[in-house]
Amino acid sequence: MTRVPGQQSSGVVPSGREGGRAPDGPEDDVRALFGQSTAVFASLAGPAHMVEAANSAFYAAIGGPERTRTGVPLGRLMPELADQGFVALLDRVYRTGRAHTGRDVRVMLGEGAGAREAYFDFTYEPRLDTGGNVTGVRVVGVETTQVRQAQRLTAEHRALLEQIARQAPLTDVLDGMARVIEELSPDEVLVSVLLADADGRHLRHGAAPSLPDFYNEAIDGIATGEGVGSCGTAAHRRRSVIVSDIATDPFWDDFRDLAGRAGVAACWSTPILARDGSLLGTFAMYHRVPRAPQEVDLALARVFADTAALAVERHREEQARQAAEAREKAARDDLAFLLRASAALGSDLDAAQTLQRLAALCSPTLAPLCAVDVVEGGRVRRVAASAPTGRQRELLASHSPVYDASDDAVARVLASGLSEVARRTPTGPGPWHDLGVTGYLCLPLMDRGTAFGTLTLLSTDEHAFDGHTVALAEELARRAASAARNARQYTHRVTLARDLQAGLLMPELPDVPGADVATYYHPAGEGLDIGGDFYDIFPLPDGRWAFMLGDVCGRGANAATTTALVRHTARAVAPLLPDPEAVVQAVNRALCNRPDSHGSGFVTLVYGHLTHTPDGLDVELIRAGHTLPLVLDAGHRARPVEAVGALLGITPDTPLRPHRLRLRPHESLLLYTDGITEARGGDGDQFGEERLADALTGAPRRPGAHDVIDALTRAVRTFTGGHDIDDDQAVLVLTATGR
Repeated sequence: MTRVPGQQSSGVVPSGREGGRAPDGPEDDVRALFGQSTAVFASLAGPAHMVEAANSAFYAAIGGPERTRTGVPLGRLMPELADQGFVALLDRVYRTGRAHTGRDVRVMLGEGAGAREAYFDFTYEPRLDTGGNVTGVRVVGVETTQVRQAQRLTAEHRALLEQIARQAPLTDVLDGMARVIEELSPDEVLVSVLLADADGRHLRHGAAPSLPDFYNEAIDGIATGEGVGSCGTAAHRRRSVIVSDIATDPFWDDFRDLAGRAGVAACWSTPILARDGSLLGTFAMYHRVPRAPQEVDLALARVFADTAALAVERHREEQARQAAEAREKAARDDLAFLLRASAALGSDLDAAQTLQRLAALCSPTLAPLCAVDVVEGGRVRRVAASAPTGRQRELLASHSPVYDASDDAVARVLASGLSEVARRTPTGPGPWHDLGVTGYLCLPLMDRGTAFGTLTLLSTDEHAFDGHTVALAEELARRAASAARNARQYTHRVTLARDLQAGLLMPELPDVPGADVATYYHPAGEGLDIGGDFYDIFPLPDGRWAFMLGDVCGRGANAATTTALVRHTARAVAPLLPDPEAVVQAVNRALCNRPDSHGSGFVTLVYGHLTHTPDGLDVELIRAGHTLPLVLDAGHRARPVEAVGALLGITPDTPLRPHRLRLRPHESLLLYTDGITEARGGDGDQFGEERLADALTGAPRRPGAHDVIDALTRAVRTFTGGHDIDDDQAVLVLTATGR
């Protein structure tokens, strides 16, 4: 039975209210509990067992001053011994002359209400005269009552320590400890354990199995302070406080009547202290009659106060561990929720879809009801709502706040950019009663310091917003605002890119005499960048038509600048120059003379002139490093146009060679960029020129220009499996009609 290392406790003395000298250590408490082994001695004479002599320990053991007499038969001095067989044992020793020894023998000393149970190791020895005759009996013994009692306490104490080690519930440990002390104490005692609040300013009920409920309820929550009963004072002083008579002690002025009704007259309180000296609670021993403690009582209080300290500290450590694990789990859950939310919010670059997902994420995880409002054109519009039932969602979705209303929470949050939370219905009109709203949390959706919308969470029934929910909702709102901003920027950028791309392509195809014209353009990726593929067809003053299809190295602004330079240069010089070669040479010089800020990438191009004749279309073209054009002839065969030419924009003098051909009615000329032939299938293979030729021959007999494009694009989509392409695709088809 040991005390917690480092545990502080104050000693007390019976004569005063507060402890004086502290014990030297746990060994003192053990020694006090086990007591001192005191020998008892008595010399009895004759067959009547007359008490001739005895030591003071003998008289103290058998009952005190009223029995301190000699010349009296032992049976008359202690009549209770006869019924227990001890007088008969004395008779036998006197008669036989043989000694008798007993070990840990139970003896009831005294009679009636004053009787007490005691245990002895003793020997009855015959007294002999010089002739060897028995003249009496000598009694020698050691009382083991206190040792036996302490051993039982030690066993119970060990059991309590095992409970603490197994992390049994604190209430079970404290209640068991109180009952052990009450059952094993020689005098009636009522044990109480009070536990200190975290700040050490109040004491709460811990265990008191024998005190009446009304008493435990009355002292539950008492303050720690000077003069607040035995326990409040001991907790305040951090030292034991002994009140031997509650009826006269000023510490009990405020509790004297309560103690009287509970039937307690004395209270000895010992503070329960942690290893660092902080207050954990108090351990109190009550008595029915006024009583001062003996050293064994004080030792018992200290030992079990230390045991209670160990139990409370283990309990607090376990609570702290569980709280830490709960916080860690909550943090992991919050992070997982935010990660899922971020993934969901960013899964579709559409602002409206993003805000609708936001409402769905919030209900019911953060609140039963949720609404999202945005400012559009100077008005507030509700763009999303979420609720447990369809009827509630309809009610919530049908309500729109007023942008400039001072009594509307949404309007205030939009104006201030600050969150607003309340345990009441929102101010301003709304379906709050029909929805059973009991509280709200309104958060701004911010874009560069300005609120463009709000996220409103609504409570119903017993649901309420705590600090954790508010913080989580604010982080979610921040992420949602960022996702919505990105979605709007993406939409704006795509629109801008498409508008610019449309400006670089033909808004609509012209009617070309004797020709059916069709085009196809498909940008790579998500359409955020302006592509480098382009085509054009325009009339010349002499009745001919110019056409082109090309590919600029790179993407984005530089590609757009180069595309515009090629198209505008060709359109400007074509009416002034005699043939396609001269036009392409002019384009090449313009590319070589462009500023460095406009890019320096090369260009591939097919440029040509076509003339309508009664037999079809006469075509003269220049191929400048571009993919080979294809002709789909009247026999439904696809053949390449073997024109030779180098890239543009590399050197001022580029070797070019014109190529002439005739398209008869229903024959087609196909111009395309390498995004077609380099499209990849699932296995990584490229579409290639062979599949391109096969796709053309798969077009209907006597196809129109659109039929050719449909056959080609269908074949490419089938080959790629509908996956995104890595490069822009542009196609221009000229089909002779014969008209």
